[in-house]
Amino acid sequence: MQDQDQSITRLERGVAVIKSYLVHLGDSPGVYRMLDKSGQPLYVGKANSLKKRVASYTRPNKLTIRIQRMIALTQTMEFVVCHTEVEALLLENNLIKKLKPRYNVLLRDDKTFPDILIRRDHETPQLIKHRGARKIKGDYFGPFASAGAVNRTINVLQRAFLLRTCSDGVYSNRSRACLQYQIKRCSAPCVDKISPQEYAETVEQARDFLSGKSQEIQNKLVDDMQKASEALDFEKAAALRDRIRAMAQIHSQQDINLSGVADADVMALYHQGGQSCIQVFFFRGGRNNGNRSYFPNHAKEAPLEEVMAAFIGQFYDNKPIPKQILTNTLPVEIDLLCEAFTQRSERKVTITQPQRGDRRKILDYAENNAREALERRLAESSSQRRLLDALSEKLKLEITLNRIEVYDNSHIQGSSAIGAMIVAGPEGFMKNAYRKFNIKTAGKEAGEFGGDDFAMMREMLTRRFKRALKEDPERSSDNWPDLLIIDGGAGQLNIAIEVLEELGLLNEIAVMGVAKGVERNAGREKIHLPDKPAFMLDHKDPVLYFIQRLRDESHRFAIGSHRKKRKKDMGRNPLDEIAGIGAKRKKALLLHFGSAKAVSRAGIQDLGAVEGISEAVAEKIYNHFHNS
Repeated sequence: MQDQDQSITRLERGVAVIKSYLVHLGDSPGVYRMLDKSGQPLYVGKANSLKKRVASYTRPNKLTIRIQRMIALTQTMEFVVCHTEVEALLLENNLIKKLKPRYNVLLRDDKTFPDILIRRDHETPQLIKHRGARKIKGDYFGPFASAGAVNRTINVLQRAFLLRTCSDGVYSNRSRACLQYQIKRCSAPCVDKISPQEYAETVEQARDFLSGKSQEIQNKLVDDMQKASEALDFEKAAALRDRIRAMAQIHSQQDINLSGVADADVMALYHQGGQSCIQVFFFRGGRNNGNRSYFPNHAKEAPLEEVMAAFIGQFYDNKPIPKQILTNTLPVEIDLLCEAFTQRSERKVTITQPQRGDRRKILDYAENNAREALERRLAESSSQRRLLDALSEKLKLEITLNRIEVYDNSHIQGSSAIGAMIVAGPEGFMKNAYRKFNIKTAGKEAGEFGGDDFAMMREMLTRRFKRALKEDPERSSDNWPDLLIIDGGAGQLNIAIEVLEELGLLNEIAVMGVAKGVERNAGREKIHLPDKPAFMLDHKDPVLYFIQRLRDESHRFAIGSHRKKRKKDMGRNPLDEIAGIGAKRKKALLLHFGSAKAVSRAGIQDLGAVEGISEAVAEKIYNHFHNS
């Protein structure tokens, strides 16, 4: 009863906070943010009239329990006034993606998609895969659902049109045709095996093909093949035949096609068990460029029309918008979405729900894919939940495991040291929560032979939980682990225990260590727990397989991050770390001394003899290498 009274008090306090802002709000369109006591966003919304929309939160008895809970947590609000509701909608989607408020529908997996790019910034255009902002001058074709889909298409395009894929540097330094020419994947314009006019013609054919004019191009090649055959030029006819076969292969790979539509995205939503899956198919130039499944995060009772509206708005926040979006669930405020997309893409964009014909068949196909993807996910979640519960039981924990963090580090004798944290929960690996740490302890203080694993683990855990305590001292967020798994034996486990004890978290978070088996054999791992003897699980125990999978994922992430850092460190020049040494001075120093190592050994007088290096700069360079 007391808890209920406190809840009512918190709700009333939240309503009072919201009412205090109404006095200064007008009827302008805009975006509002509701924040909790730590300043973290709870909800981002947009309104045609800020005053009317915010006022609706002051009558909580007409709202759902979930929204009442959000109001009870509200401590402050922030507002941005916009000129139009369309502007407010675009800003709302941008802020939701950036801030990820817990009470909004969230698109969790929002990676950019790869494109095919035919560059226009070189006299001999290059065919490449491109991902990211479209800043390079050229023609972009996409998006494609995956890098694999792009690679397969480029592979076939090379055979069909013999366009170069090499870099400009490689191209300009060729003295003879490369292997790509020998295996009939390139026409070798670098060594004049094809004239510039003929190459330009094949480039235009490739552009037309990717733009949807595949049948016209194929018919032209058939005519050219027949003419070559009649002229007894069988070598040319055979080459054209191979190109036609390559083009036909692209068509044969299309499992479904959308006739009569050049560019469109097909989105089908399927809902089951309080969760949703949205399957997106990309059609460009009349071809299917693949599909991808999305699982937006939303309240179980959220109307599907609102889920679809939030998904579409966030999905296209950083992506090109096609002319048509076909969906099986029309979003709320569809006219506003179409107006916003039309305004942003500077051409008419429509969102429709086909009821019959080929377009309806495509939607049904996409919906079946969404249903199967969601059923697989629910089955995997159920299996993952059982494994989490079984692990909790094996460790004799009296808690439900919802978040496990696994820690590992990777280095070579202390160099390029990386600490890695991976996260797993009821839905599997939570890759958007992974973190890597650039370890400082592995530097000079680690000794000549480098690599104090205990010090690295201490630094990583200290940084992780000090920051967590600073950002969320009351531990009200979902970013706190229920269990830490440390890759290592008793020594690493003791380091983790010491860190948690120093920060006052030892009784709040369970911790275990996983030591590699005898002769590093999988299945012989030892489990270490605080104040308990180490033990082993049966080599056929599903919980052991689960622990091994968690550990292997931490190894993969740690080693991958270490390799990237090592590659970056190898390409770094020590001169880059000196303030005031730009590209011109660095070039002069390297030309004069021959290497950065020779610069580090030079005296002040020798450094000052270099053109562009004053006495003060020479002294700064000398001090950098000798006083650090």
